[in-house]
Amino acid sequence: MSLSVQETRYYKVADHVFSLKANAGLSDDFFEKNADNYAPFSVSACDCLFSMEVVTDAKAPVFVEETRQDEEGQRIVCGITQHGESLFEFYLFDKYVGTLVCSKDYRTSKLFVPSAENTSHLKFAVNNALMVLYAIATAPFDTALFHAAVVNYQDRGYMFLGKSGTGKSTHARLWLKYNEGSTLLNDDNPVVRFYKNADGKGFAKVFGSPWSGKTPCYKNEECMLGGFVLLAQAPFNEISRLRGVQAYAAILPCISGKRWERSIADGLHNTENALAANVPVWYLKCLPDEAAAKLCLKTVAE
Repeated sequence: MSLSVQETRYYKVADHVFSLKANAGLSDDFFEKNADNYAPFSVSACDCLFSMEVVTDAKAPVFVEETRQDEEGQRIVCGITQHGESLFEFYLFDKYVGTLVCSKDYRTSKLFVPSAENTSHLKFAVNNALMVLYAIATAPFDTALFHAAVVNYQDRGYMFLGKSGTGKSTHARLWLKYNEGSTLLNDDNPVVRFYKNADGKGFAKVFGSPWSGKTPCYKNEECMLGGFVLLAQAPFNEISRLRGVQAYAAILPCISGKRWERSIADGLHNTENALAANVPVWYLKCLPDEAAAKLCLKTVAE
């Protein structure tokens, strides 16, 4: 069975609302199969920061490539159409799965998907398109989508940063195992928002999201951000505080966004500056063991 009319659902992540529209012709269980991870974030219809419509049996516009990103079998080709719209092509292990075309202000967009629905491919396209849109549309609002694992300990979030393969998820699991009272908030893509105080300083909160990598952890929860921990593999355990430019440099590579577009880059830069100045940043050289998890906890949370 297919949808006979367009269906729209609304979601709120870190207090930003967006909508996902399924066009007529898609299966009637489209949301159950392709957006089940968004269910904890569901809200009633209301004003949206951005919307995305999924369409099939339609051809995406031609474009000029600007850049591309390849990582772990996933590829995103970024470009611009002849009308100046931003465009993103998604591939999974060299298989084309969809094209996202955005309005110039990123408020509205369409995700063009192949007519022959493959559930795993369609879900991948929907998730990646919404992640791209979220990272871009929220950038001017003191918001950043991170590539990190985050653990909640005593109502404070501690985020583990680093390149793929450095052990972010492993260190999070060590906290869960050896640091009593720890819970996993998100394993891959948490959201951070910075809130300014009247004195010009401020604080940050970290939020769960519908995107959590290989670990299904889709929690609609939030807590104060207690600190960032940049990880590096080493034959010993040692932790030190980063400040100033070093703190900024630790945070910057872990935030998603379209940095070659000035207005978006400026928004991300302002958020990164605020986070580096107001949230502790640590550098942990470590083994994947109990001692590393306990040293980290003792240093950053006690």
